[in-house]
Amino acid sequence: MDPTLTLPPHLIEQAKKFLDGSKEPAKPRSASTVVLLREGDAQPGGLQSYMLRRHVGMEFAAGMSVFPGGGVDDRDSELDPALWAGPSPEEWAERMGCNADEAKELICAAVRETFEESGVLLAGTTDSVVADTTGDAWEADRAALEARELVFSDFLTRRGLVLRTDLLAVLGGWLTPIFEPKRYLTWFFVAALPEGQVTRDVSSETDKVEWMAVRDAIKAGDAKEMLLLPPTYATLCELFDARTPAEALELVSAVPFEMIEPTFNPETGRLESNDRIVELGIRVGKAVHAS
Repeated sequence: MDPTLTLPPHLIEQAKKFLDGSKEPAKPRSASTVVLLREGDAQPGGLQSYMLRRHVGMEFAAGMSVFPGGGVDDRDSELDPALWAGPSPEEWAERMGCNADEAKELICAAVRETFEESGVLLAGTTDSVVADTTGDAWEADRAALEARELVFSDFLTRRGLVLRTDLLAVLGGWLTPIFEPKRYLTWFFVAALPEGQVTRDVSSETDKVEWMAVRDAIKAGDAKEMLLLPPTYATLCELFDARTPAEALELVSAVPFEMIEPTFNPETGRLESNDRIVELGIRVGKAVHAS
């Protein structure tokens, strides 16, 4: 009922080697993930979130249920400023605790990866949002982006679209623990499912996708019926009090931004996050199981 994790014996021994300096941690790769939300029952925990379960053969987070997202592509930094609508990269950087160039590529990655993994596109004109991304032509573009055969800026330009950064809110970030062979510095964004758009089971990295009420995902995580990484669990807890997607975006924008790095406690054998996250997880866990 809290976003911490007791490590298996082999990982405990591995973690100790990093703590005593016997091994050097891998350099983290910048990444973005997006929590797609849609209306639920308008009660706490009732918002629905789009979840993807990663193939068991994946190198990172195998078998885990996650939100759409992935690593920054080198070409994400090439986005033409004319294709950008909403708060500027400088405004985003102030909120995200990074520089403007990093903010631009992270937000570009967030929108691109969401389209690649769910078929949902947070783009449109300056005063409208794409209403339908189904059909063979859209799927061909999505597959080309996923295969890195198409540059995202070229895709937007050809379709006469701009990236709608105003549809996103950033909650915070998480850094993969030092003992993981693959590490990510991941920024967590939130967005409402645009009206008219639908998610599609299209990602080559997953074997199951589903919309789940936030409370149901937390319950499934606690019961070990669904495998959730601590950042995923904590993010679900952050969104528990929001009753609508609009409320979630407001809530997320009001939370002080922080980059969280779970640390290994050799005395307990547990992976631990900060006190606010632990207290939040305990509070929400109690509320979920009392309902």
